[in-house]
Amino acid sequence: MSDAARTVLLVQSSARREGSITRRLAETLARRRAAALGLPLVVRDLGEGVELVDEAWVEANFTDADARSEAQRVRLAGSDALVAELKDAAEVIVAAPVYNFGAPASLKAWIDQVARARVTFRYTETGPEGLLTGKRGWIVGASGGTEIGGPIEFATGWLRHVLGFIGIHDVELIAADRVMMNDAAVAEAEAELDRLAPAA
Repeated sequence: MSDAARTVLLVQSSARREGSITRRLAETLARRRAAALGLPLVVRDLGEGVELVDEAWVEANFTDADARSEAQRVRLAGSDALVAELKDAAEVIVAAPVYNFGAPASLKAWIDQVARARVTFRYTETGPEGLLTGKRGWIVGASGGTEIGGPIEFATGWLRHVLGFIGIHDVELIAADRVMMNDAAVAEAEAELDRLAPAA
C-alpha cells in the first residue's frame, strides 16, 4: 500500500436511491474493506451529479498547470477534487449497474473527469502508462437481463480497462447477473462478496 493511500473510496453510480442492488452490495463491500484495512471510507455519489467535459474544460486541461488562468483553475477544480480522492485511496470500489448494455452516464462522466493525461496517466515511447499504481480495484455490477461479461455488455469490461489504463490492474468483479431472469442472482453475488471480503 502506498504511503499516500489513506482511504477506501466508494463510487456509487446508480440513479436509484432505494432498491439499488449495486448500491447495497458496494456499500457492504466498502465498509468491510475499510474495516479490514483500518482506513476511513469516502463515498462519491455520482447520483448527486458530476460535471460534464466541455470545451472550456478541455482547453484548461491541456494548458500547462503553471500557465492556467484563474478561470481555468476554477474550471478544473471539480476534476482535481475527484482525482485527489482517487490518489488518496488504497482501494477503489465502483458500483456499476448496466444501463442499456453500458455504464450509467454519470459513471462515464466521472471517468472523463479522472482519466487525465499527465495526471493519472502519461504517454511514453512504449505507450500509455497509468500513474495510479499500487491500488486495488473492485467493480460491483448488476444487470436486469444482460449477461455480465457477455458480448453485448459494455460496462464492466470497459470499466476494468479504464481502471487498468490509469494504473489500477488488480481488479475484482462481483456481479448480480440478469436479476430479472435469475431469482438466485443477488444471493450468488452476496456469496461471492462473502468469499472475497468476508465480514469480520
